[in-house]
Amino acid sequence: MKIISPAEVDQLLTWPDMVDAIGDAFRRGMIQPVRHHHTVDRPDGAASTLLLMPAWSDFDALGDSAKGYMGVKIVTVSPDNGLVSKPAVMGVYLLLDGKTGEPKAIVDGQRLTLWRTAGASALAARYLAREDAEHLLVLGAGALSAFLARAHSAVRPIKRISIWNRNLAGAEKIASTLAAEGFDASAVEDKEQAVAEADIISAGTLSTEPLILGRHVRPGTHIDLIGAFTPHMRESDDECVKRARVFVDTREGALKEGGDIVQPIKAGIIDENHVVGDLYDLTRGTIGGRGSSDEITLFKSVGAALEDLAAGILVYEKSNSAGS
Repeated sequence: MKIISPAEVDQLLTWPDMVDAIGDAFRRGMIQPVRHHHTVDRPDGAASTLLLMPAWSDFDALGDSAKGYMGVKIVTVSPDNGLVSKPAVMGVYLLLDGKTGEPKAIVDGQRLTLWRTAGASALAARYLAREDAEHLLVLGAGALSAFLARAHSAVRPIKRISIWNRNLAGAEKIASTLAAEGFDASAVEDKEQAVAEADIISAGTLSTEPLILGRHVRPGTHIDLIGAFTPHMRESDDECVKRARVFVDTREGALKEGGDIVQPIKAGIIDENHVVGDLYDLTRGTIGGRGSSDEITLFKSVGAALEDLAAGILVYEKSNSAGS
């Protein structure tokens, strides 16, 4: 059984391959039972979330039906980890042979999650962001933020990247990392102005209060919401969701767990029909993506086990090829 480290994940993957693999997984379909979602309370009053995310497929990375895989991600989300200089998301991914159940690989779950989460956002942007989108605004300065910038830049001609964070030093750190890679990236303090100027807004935070207000969003903007993965969290306000043509990664997940969708539905601001489609619809062509240059589009992601399986298969098979 292989042990695949974070550094190896980075060496093996490219953004075009990652985005294509996730798109193929949605287009072909994989089995993904409802994930186990547990709140783990601690004596100090804080809480973590434990997620168990299984999936399986009769296909390999190239669509060969003679091969198949099973996999499960075990991941925790601990919002207070920043206080001890650790990422909020931790985890491992176990990849198994689809027929025998033989363990094939243990992949660093944190790194795999960063790649597949940003990859899913980039996949949605292929269909929903304007083709001439040049200015990307990333909200948040966690481990995911630089990955979101790289992923979006791989599918759209991004020339300028703005980073906003409640703690300016955090935004400056991410901007410096991206600048060292050749991106035109800088930290910004005025969030409202940055929102009004951006072509794509990508939010990957643990916020429970709206960060993106609809009145600040200009026509033609694509909004990418990743962080609010429970009904009690959100990154956009009701006006933002109401103005936008809304897509999700999976209807079942977003309508159950995505606070940016669940809360306005509960308040009667929108109904479930306001969600136009999901990544199944977009990749299969049953529903079209962006309809006009001045349309506001919004993609809400809460994560899907098939994304992890697609990423795990890709990493494992690339590792085998690299070693042959």
